[in-house]
This record gives sequence, structure tokens and C-alpha cells, in this order.
Amino acid sequence: MRTVAVVGASLAGLSAARALRRQGYDGRLVVIGDERHRPYDRPPLSKEFLAGDIGEAELALEADDEDLRADWLLGARATALDRTRPSVRLADGREVRADGVVIATGAAARTLPGTEGLAGVHVLRTLDDARRLRAELASGGRLVVIGGGFIGAEVASTASALGHEVTVIEAAPTPLSGPLGETMGGVVSALHADHGVRLLCGVGVRGVDGTGRSATGGVRGRAGAVLLADGREIPADVVLAGVGARPCVGWLEGSGVALDNGVKCGADGRTSVPGVVAVGDCANWHDPLAGAHRRVEHWTGARERPDLAVATLLSGGAAQPRAPRPPYFWSDQYGVRIQFAGHASGADSVTIEEGAPDDRNVLAVYRRAGHPVAVLGMNQPRMFTRWRKQLTPTAA
Repeated sequence: MRTVAVVGASLAGLSAARALRRQGYDGRLVVIGDERHRPYDRPPLSKEFLAGDIGEAELALEADDEDLRADWLLGARATALDRTRPSVRLADGREVRADGVVIATGAAARTLPGTEGLAGVHVLRTLDDARRLRAELASGGRLVVIGGGFIGAEVASTASALGHEVTVIEAAPTPLSGPLGETMGGVVSALHADHGVRLLCGVGVRGVDGTGRSATGGVRGRAGAVLLADGREIPADVVLAGVGARPCVGWLEGSGVALDNGVKCGADGRTSVPGVVAVGDCANWHDPLAGAHRRVEHWTGARERPDLAVATLLSGGAAQPRAPRPPYFWSDQYGVRIQFAGHASGADSVTIEEGAPDDRNVLAVYRRAGHPVAVLGMNQPRMFTRWRKQLTPTAA
């Protein structure tokens, strides 16, 4: 291959570029990113960066002396993939010819319908999102978080520590029941009540009232309250919509790359088009043991899986794929380190192996037919690491 284009310049794209050089690729390498920023670390955006404990320089993912010998095209949005040439077309009219393509375009935060242009309503996915939200939180006031997932919970934790009055609204009866199951999702989400954060579950949101007032009393056309489906109104000075993300794959329509909840991939990142692989939040990889596809939206997946995909790309698909490690993620909330690995959805039992749920210091193991398929730790790093090693690769 004379030229490889990596489309996406966040962690997954950077990891793919590094893997290409590490695995011996010595040709032209082009990294395309729609943001103007160099690759940065996203997990701190909802925690240390939002709190003002670290600055933008500390988010950098590249070492000062790192040189991937790549052409960086930042602030350049990919609009199409032409497999006949083959090439990647950009919004500014440029075209990047490439013999191989790594798709790493990630995902974008979902927004609340009807809040477009309404001041005080935020999402949190990018550095620019975090800048805006941090600036608003610096003024104090009441924060309403819509969505009790990990991003919403982390922002609630950070804002609470900064002295804000915080309410979290979750449509499901139990927050985090998807990734953690109902029992342990309830245990983890109880951290909100422990720290004085109001949690409202089992109720939907029908909109955001846009008649909020400025400090001088004038109507600004900004958020003033969150309107619930049951008729209640929750006063708000700032609103965060933490309602999930959608894979950024619209630019691939008509390219021949199969799409299904992202880019549909094999267990090694290969797509339906030869010479094209996909990694990161946009990639829906096949899980051989489960016999299904899963889109893994976690930091470790974006860092580890590009090694497999690059090996597939450089070998023309001849490399024998190894099973990716079970998904792993962590979250810091209210001073508690939460770690999870595996898939809770396939478990038929959950047992407490260490600690007590009421103490928020617990190690829980999820099993299926007696075999561990997932593990959750709350302030249990050593036990968690020990159990994580016992998980079956790609267990469902």
C-alpha cells in the first residue's frame, strides 16, 4: 500500500496510525479529522477538565517528541468514500487517494429535539462542548442532567462538588440498567442520593422551557426549566442532555460499506469493502461467541482494537484474527472509582464477592451457567483486576 487514510483523529484514529507504523507500514499516512484540535483525551472532559483541575494541555494524547510521519488534515470533514478510485472526499472539495482506509469517525452526541439555538442547553462529547459547559457552570446555578448514564452521572458528580444544585432525570426505572443490570445499576446510581443530588427515574422529558432569565432579569431565550412528561417542571439554569450518541457514518452512504448501527465489521475490524477497516465508537464489530455484533463505545476499545484492524488491513485479510479482550470501562463519580468489564446482558446471576453495596465498596461478579462473564468493582481495583483476567474473551 502506498497510501493509507485514517478518517478520524481522536483516540481510535491515533491508535490506528500508531499501529500502522508499529506494524511496519512505511508508506504515506494521512490522518483526517473534522475537529481542528490535535488528538485529545475525552474521559477527563466530564471530570477534571470540567472542574477546572486540569487545562487543555493535559488532555493531549501525543507525546511532545512523537512523530508518526503523517499528513494531518484537521478541520476537514469527510463527506464520501469512493471505493472505485479509491478515495476519501472532503467537505472543502479536496480528495485524498488511498489504497487502504481506516474508518474511525466516532460518534456524535444526541441532542434534545426542539432545543436548537436555546442558550443554556448543552451536550458533552468534544473539547468545545466541555469549554462551553465549563464556562456556564462557573456562574453557578441549578443544573438539570437529562440521562442517568455514565456521562450524565459524571457531570452531576463534578457539578455537585462545585456546589451546584443538581437534578438527574432518567427515563428508565433504574439508571445504568443497560450496561450494569438493574441490581447493580441501582447500587451505583445510589451515589447520587448519597451526595445530595436529586434523582428522578421512570419519567420522560417532553421539552425545555425557553423563558429563562439573565442575572439582570431580562428574558434571554435560554433554558428556564425542564418539562417532564408527567406535568412537572424542574427549574434549571443549565441543562445537560446526556441521552446517548449516534455513530458518525452518514458520509459512508452509497459507498458499499455495510452499515448497521455503525459500520458493520467482522471480528477483526474488516468491513464489506476490501481494503477498508473500522475502529472505535463507529465500528460495530462481530462478537464470535455471542454470534452478534456489538458497538463498543469505550476508551480501551478505541485504544486496543486498532491493532487487530491494522493487522487485517496490512495483510489483506490474511492475518488470523485473535479475539478482542472483553470490553472494559471505568467511571469516577463522587470520589468512587467504578470499573466494569465484560457484558452484563448475558448473565443469569450476580453475586457480591467482596464488600457491601451499602458501603459503595463492592466487587460483584456476573455469571452465566456458573462462568464469569462480567465483573463490577466500586473502589476495588485489586480484586477487580484479578477477576477481570478470568473473563472469557468476547463473552456475552
